[in-house]
Amino acid sequence: MSENRQYAGAGWRMLEGMNPLDAATCYRALQARDRRFDGRFFVAVTSTGIYCRPICPARTPKFEHCLFFANAAAAEEAGFRACLRCRPEISPQFAAWRGTSNTVSRALGLIAAGFFDQPEASVETLADRVGVGDRQLRRLFQEHLGAPRWPLHRPAACILRNSFCMKRACR
Repeated sequence: MSENRQYAGAGWRMLEGMNPLDAATCYRALQARDRRFDGRFFVAVTSTGIYCRPICPARTPKFEHCLFFANAAAAEEAGFRACLRCRPEISPQFAAWRGTSNTVSRALGLIAAGFFDQPEASVETLADRVGVGDRQLRRLFQEHLGAPRWPLHRPAACILRNSFCMKRACR
């Protein structure tokens, strides 16, 4: 935002990267709160300085106050802050939206790919690789897989990897 409260690109309704959608289509989706457009574009409101997802429950702004962005980072770069109601920084395109089961499935995929066959592999390095702490990873495995204690030793990784191979062979 400049010193006279104008936003970068305030004269433009669209930014680069939004070829298939035009401003009128985006505004109609915003008015209808159409879930099919969630994560495909973001709307920034120049009168409030906030950017939202098209499904935000807040009152629909006037068309002349709307700027449409292809992603949340572009809206942040233009000087807008995230809405506290619809939380656009965690829209469907981000991994945080998919939840903790995504973290567990990524960890299982790494184990199945032979992560623990490496000499320096440990629960801590696996947790770092999926972006959580080792205690958090153990808690997630307890929550999603029901394993009371999850000691990841090489034999356990081999058994897990073999069970995945058996399931694929049976198909």
